[in-house]
Amino acid sequence: MITDKLENISLYKNIPVCVVEYIKNLDSNISLGKHILTDDIYVNVETYQTKVRAEGKFESHNEYIDIQLLLSGAENIYVKSVEGLTVLTPYNKERDITFYSAPFSDSSYITLNGTNFAVLFPHEAHAPQISPDENCKNVLKVVVKIRA
Repeated sequence: MITDKLENISLYKNIPVCVVEYIKNLDSNISLGKHILTDDIYVNVETYQTKVRAEGKFESHNEYIDIQLLLSGAENIYVKSVEGLTVLTPYNKERDITFYSAPFSDSSYITLNGTNFAVLFPHEAHAPQISPDENCKNVLKVVVKIRA
């Protein structure tokens, strides 16, 4: 996982220029749904209510790298290696997702808060959408999907 402040995103030369420009021009008036940038890059914009950690599940993606950021709200994303995790729901190729049963106790996490971003790779299971406290709140999230 890579995490940094949004203002530094252009420093990462492996992130395609179209993604950097897209992120730099985001605002909270963006329409929800899927936005296609190229044949290998798309963006999901969604709003939802965060959940308590006990409701979270780890997931991973085989085909895409995620760049996740929030336009409003705050959430924790827990991260651990997929190695050794117990598969809860087998890989769904259509959705590019596997779900795992795994404890949170030995995971690291980042709090997305509108000022930062996280890059998550296929070998990293992540449990997103977790409230930083017991007060679940609505967030506006952007997930850029880049074919690995």
